[in-house]
Amino acid sequence: MKINKINDEISVSEQIHVDDLKIIKDAGFNTIICNRPDNESADQTPQEIIKSAAESVGLNYYFIPIFPGQFTQQAVDEFNQIFLEKENGPIFAYCRTGTRSCTLWALANRDKMSGNEIIEQAKGAGYDLSQLFL
Repeated sequence: MKINKINDEISVSEQIHVDDLKIIKDAGFNTIICNRPDNESADQTPQEIIKSAAESVGLNYYFIPIFPGQFTQQAVDEFNQIFLEKENGPIFAYCRTGTRSCTLWALANRDKMSGNEIIEQAKGAGYDLSQLFL
């Protein structure tokens, strides 16, 4: 697992596994957001197993599944609400590659930050979101 830090509030990564949760907790995160729907691939750990293991090490857990290219306003609003609850931060979000989690973060922040700021922070974490703001 590679942790891709967007900023002090959020980092994202590819699919995580139960063994990663203690590392995530020890790295200072308080919350996990899973953006990957179950059953995308045979080697994927089901989100209910991740949820149970996350809660057992003291992490808050949220499930906001995003199918590739299918970002809804409801998902953006749910994501935003998690950030409003300060005890949730810092937040660790994941999907298959981290791109959907990063994009959801960008969409949730489009009214708070400039497009250039979002693009630069995403780029620093290894994600190219330049097409999002054309």
